[in-house]
Amino acid sequence: MRHVPATVTELSRIGLLADLPGERLNELAGRMAREEVPAGDGVVTQGEPGDRFYVLLSGMLAVTQVGLGRRRVLRPGDYFGEVALAMDIPRTASIRAVTPAVVASCDKATFDELLRPLFADDE
Repeated sequence: MRHVPATVTELSRIGLLADLPGERLNELAGRMAREEVPAGDGVVTQGEPGDRFYVLLSGMLAVTQVGLGRRRVLRPGDYFGEVALAMDIPRTASIRAVTPAVVASCDKATFDELLRPLFADDE
């Protein structure tokens, strides 16, 4: 799969990222891979190692947990994967495309450098 970077315009629509300074958003966009996910395909699987952070650009994704079933539906602007990266634990849920979807994701190094500070307020 070729690397298609996310665009600054796409990322600026994500609430979490909207307040990032322009140069930081530019850098992030260049390091986030954009990926189309067909309906029914899984994006992450509960229990697997978490190595990427994701934002949902379009479509809908279902979040399910073993023993609990469907927990919620993610819509454009939502993000996921930060728990596994921030806490260095396996994925806490499985996420599958309900409709055709487009996600952008980055690796742990990019998350740690550019995104982790955005979650510091929550701890």
